[in-house]
Amino acid sequence: MITDEPFEKHIDISEADLTAVDVLSKATTLSKQVIKQAMKKGAVWLTRGKHTQRLRRASRTLNLNDTLHLYYNNEVLAAEPAEAILIADEGDYSVWYKPCGLLSQGSKWGDHCTIARWASQHLQPERPAFIVHRLDRAATGLILVAHSKKATAALTNLFQQRKINKQYQAIVQGQFPASPEILTLNGLVEDRPAVSHIRLIEYSTQRDCSLVNVKIETGRKHQIRRHLSEAGYPILGDRLYGTEKAPSTDLQLTAVSLSFTCPITSKLRSYKLDNNLRPQL
Repeated sequence: MITDEPFEKHIDISEADLTAVDVLSKATTLSKQVIKQAMKKGAVWLTRGKHTQRLRRASRTLNLNDTLHLYYNNEVLAAEPAEAILIADEGDYSVWYKPCGLLSQGSKWGDHCTIARWASQHLQPERPAFIVHRLDRAATGLILVAHSKKATAALTNLFQQRKINKQYQAIVQGQFPASPEILTLNGLVEDRPAVSHIRLIEYSTQRDCSLVNVKIETGRKHQIRRHLSEAGYPILGDRLYGTEKAPSTDLQLTAVSLSFTCPITSKLRSYKLDNNLRPQL
């Protein structure tokens, strides 16, 4: 049986050698097949001692004093992930094109619509995947995925030290200044310093829209969207910070390039998105 109402179930295990499927099928009205699918999509968690992690393997047996968690939301589990495109597989990490709608990070309700899960299931050979930075769900473009704890720590450190050059392109409303100098926007984002450097690439008189290049020094949540909106040039398709009540297009913000010195090989790495995947005036 499938229910449309989201619910949570937390069960302390008092009998050894049971499987999560057996326990949850007795504790809910869900069929074993539905529970197995929920496990595959990241909706079941296991607490053992001080550690809690997703439980995907249906045949894994439980121990006494384990705690089983089910976060069931049929709408979340029924969602189909948008298809990511592999740009480069470097072994310890990979670079992907994240389409609009694909998440950077999952929630307790599931993770099957995330770039990390997509990468772990579609790379050959298969390997674990860890996120080291994020793109908004509505944004598109290049994103790094690490495949070991060592690579995750090393790449995360590069981001924290601002040693990764990230550039974006966006289509904004209005005529952005055609100044020979780059416009720097440094308004606070959530009371924290944030710096974005913007320059005009092209202006369309017919659409009264501008294609701009954005380089950021910091990576605050919605930084580019907020900075451009506050400056009077909201991004097309921005349902949070734009002026359109019902945008007729997806968010026109794309991460178009990443460059850094690989922390594992010490070689310079540079990745650029093909023009056909960039915003087009």
